[in-house]
Amino acid sequence: MTLTIPRIDTRQDDAASLIAALREKLSPRGEVVSDSGRQRTFAVFGEALSPAAVVARICDDVRDQGLSAALRYSQLLDQAQLSAQSLRVKEAELQQAHAAASPAFLTAIRNIRQRIWQFQSALLPRDVRVPAPHGGELRHCFLPLRRVGVCVPGGAAAYPSTVLMTVVPALAAGVEEIAVIAPPTPFGSYNTDLLATCHELGVTEVYRLGGAQGVAALAYGLAGTADGSGQLTKVDKIVGPGNLFVALAKRRVYGEVDIDSIAGPSEVVVIADKTTPVDQTVADMLAQAEHSPGASILITWHAPLLDAITAELDRQCRRLSRGELTRQALADYGALILVRDAAEACAVANDIAPEHLHIACAHAEQLVPHIPHAGAVFVGPHSPVALGDYAAGPSHVLPTSGTARWASGLSALQFLRTKSVIQYTAEGLAAVADDIRALADKEGLTAHRYSVDVRVGEM
Repeated sequence: MTLTIPRIDTRQDDAASLIAALREKLSPRGEVVSDSGRQRTFAVFGEALSPAAVVARICDDVRDQGLSAALRYSQLLDQAQLSAQSLRVKEAELQQAHAAASPAFLTAIRNIRQRIWQFQSALLPRDVRVPAPHGGELRHCFLPLRRVGVCVPGGAAAYPSTVLMTVVPALAAGVEEIAVIAPPTPFGSYNTDLLATCHELGVTEVYRLGGAQGVAALAYGLAGTADGSGQLTKVDKIVGPGNLFVALAKRRVYGEVDIDSIAGPSEVVVIADKTTPVDQTVADMLAQAEHSPGASILITWHAPLLDAITAELDRQCRRLSRGELTRQALADYGALILVRDAAEACAVANDIAPEHLHIACAHAEQLVPHIPHAGAVFVGPHSPVALGDYAAGPSHVLPTSGTARWASGLSALQFLRTKSVIQYTAEGLAAVADDIRALADKEGLTAHRYSVDVRVGEM
């Protein structure tokens, strides 16, 4: 397959519309579905439903029918013959996976866990106490969520890194109950490295569920059978990445539970100049494109770099295990963008608001303040995106599809909720009574006013 990647020159009249079209394809609205996914939808439902319609039907069925629907969709969509007894990974299986894991792998997991824990723990806020001027106290308290659900992908590859990047921040926040779901595949909940990671982190609840049916099971819970098999207690929040169907299911159940984000395909924007090593830049681009779908976008003001990047992409693709899929992703969701200068590069990157931004040009640190819209920023030649994906400390669960304009990456902070505590003295209430009366009278809420008058007397 010949490698092709679109080029955009910002001096073109249609440059803005071309960039906007690229962003739209990567959003959940773009409904990026493989041909095999479309075929499976027709085989299961007997009609060409949109992804949103598929997700609505699955979520509603799991909500209304519970365990039987979750098992049915696992069979139809994942070809998994599960039962109430095999839905949850047994403790013995977790222990066996951990015992079978290589010492080097477990050492890496422990090292990464420690780095994530150290970073995430440093983020945690403290409770606030503010004295009321005339007597009393106001408090703002941070409390961990009681129970969360974690989605771990398992279609094309195994992701023990996602277990680390979701579970450890939750543990740092003080979450007591964590339920992990992963599809019933060799890369998912049958993967020994993934199960060993769960056991190493102290996760005891792992379920062989994926897709929209897994998200729905976390949101609504599964009652299970009379002997308790197949039971899954509903969670308070669902986090973790997944395909389009997982993203749409999280959007569907939001309000029943909280969610971290509605994520689209993985993406990277690299800002490069004549000093940027071509082989390093291409390696960073391919690291996202091989997710397939995955977006890899290069921005530069050094025109000769475009041809060099294209040639190196072709060369490196030839040695990838997922080379053909990666080439297709570059053709569908990649771009080489030529800008006038560094200032315009910052403006374009900020407008794209990417999940990952790698500033790989000279004086990279100076550009950071000019690009506030990015999920995670990687600065300089020794900070590849893979560092954040696997080992640094911030979570690799990040806002995609331009949502970094307002959304944040997953962290220990997202596993906290707050509550306020208001405690006034008689003197403190009397001091603010007139203000309360003024607003209550203006709004016509006489009971509100009387609840103050009965305590301090009408003045």
